[in-house]
Amino acid sequence: MSAHPTPEQQESAQQAPTHQVPARPHPRRWWALCALLTAEAMNLLDATIVQVAAPRMRADLGGPAAAVPWLTTAYTLPFAVLLLTGGRLGDRAGRRRVFRVGVVGFLLASLACACAPTLGTLLVFRAVQGAAAAVIVPQTIGLIKAMFRGPETARALGTIGPVMGLAAVSGPVLGGVLTHADLFGSSWRSVFLVNLPLALAVLALAPQLTEDRAPRRPGLDPVGSALAALATGLVVLPLLAAGSTPPGWTAAGAALGAAVAVGFAVHQRRGARRGADTLVEPSLFTTARFPAALTALSLAFAATTGLSLVVVLQLQLGSGADALASGLTLLPMSAGLAVGSVWAGTSLVRRYGARVMPAGIAVMAAGMVAAVAAYRTGERPELLPYALAVVGLGQGLFTPAFFTTALRPLRPQETGSAAGLLNAVQQLGSTLGVAVLGRIYLSAPQAAGAQHACWMALGVLAAVAVAARVMSTTHDVRADARADGCSDAHAGSDPDSHPSDQAPPAARTAESDGVSDRREPTRAR
Repeated sequence: MSAHPTPEQQESAQQAPTHQVPARPHPRRWWALCALLTAEAMNLLDATIVQVAAPRMRADLGGPAAAVPWLTTAYTLPFAVLLLTGGRLGDRAGRRRVFRVGVVGFLLASLACACAPTLGTLLVFRAVQGAAAAVIVPQTIGLIKAMFRGPETARALGTIGPVMGLAAVSGPVLGGVLTHADLFGSSWRSVFLVNLPLALAVLALAPQLTEDRAPRRPGLDPVGSALAALATGLVVLPLLAAGSTPPGWTAAGAALGAAVAVGFAVHQRRGARRGADTLVEPSLFTTARFPAALTALSLAFAATTGLSLVVVLQLQLGSGADALASGLTLLPMSAGLAVGSVWAGTSLVRRYGARVMPAGIAVMAAGMVAAVAAYRTGERPELLPYALAVVGLGQGLFTPAFFTTALRPLRPQETGSAAGLLNAVQQLGSTLGVAVLGRIYLSAPQAAGAQHACWMALGVLAAVAVAARVMSTTHDVRADARADGCSDAHAGSDPDSHPSDQAPPAARTAESDGVSDRREPTRAR
């Protein structure tokens, strides 16, 4: 439920070019920071605000109930796939320029969504929104690093976490409130119209931003981008269309998507050997540690995001609740996430490190079991908000410990690519969760379908526990070498890295979840 980093956002701070650093901080940096934070919050809101309003959209525009998950997926899928490319564009063309173009595109797409006459056109404009968000988000930390100096940099980066947390908590509730209020007869359309004043405010403040770009223009790797998009689409889209496609199509799409993913990996490795620009750093996959981290993160967000959609579907389709009631029912889950994140970030992770991860998974699993028990009592169980609060608490405990564990052993030239991949798989995991758990619920609607979806989410959490175990115990000789003082002393010493000027991975990921682990060697403070 939160939005996170990309490769270009993170590589930069490790190897910032001295000729780009001004002697004094940008004079209007705090106004500029307001623009960046507003844009970040706006993009994250649109990933969650639609969940509660989606059933009303489908009812007004027509279409089957199976179309509801598409309204979320149409946004998160292009967001996930294009994040890496969006960061490259900022390096090449200038981050302020690309940021402004992205905000204009997001504004126009939001207006088009609000005016959409049919469900099909709404889905198309949602995809455009997601693509625009993928252009905006990668520029934020680079622009902050370009404008702030010294201790102010850490303070500016530290504002991202609370703002993103507030947006995550507010999204479902705001969607329910706006839809229920039916302002000027706008009904669900107001959840998109709210982006217009936000985007206009960002554009009004955008001239305060300083321009910034990488000193060496990296390539875009269009072949790699196309292969990544094709592999993702082949896996996700058949899942969303299950039931309306020929038998075996879902399995065939997944198999073909896996084959294309292998082709993407081969393309990246060959490009790295030739010295060409690639979307990811192949050295991340020399041990099982980082693939396990990607698996754990994607599955964890699949379970929690999918559960959120199931709760909304059951309330509105199964028990006839309105959008406001749906949003308020999800509020305990968001509040639990906030409490768990602060608790883990300020105390538990520092004391217990990676051991907080299995604890968080166990708490999430307990919440899932409680949700199953709650749904056995009726279509609109009174105990469900308490179960969701436990799930949110577990997610809040898991996330800071996960990012600290995943990012600590990385080399400087790997941190940017790693952060971008983690961001992308988080969005992809959310997309898969919506597709799979939403499909399970719709195959057996009412409380029974919700129970089936919760059991599936519980199974997914078991896989998260296995991946987290591999991730925290896999032997990494490079990490051992750094612990013995055998690693490079400075972030910019690797000749294969791409210089830029942004923050290290934990500045966006761990701080966004309330973590401040000063032991991490790649964190800039």
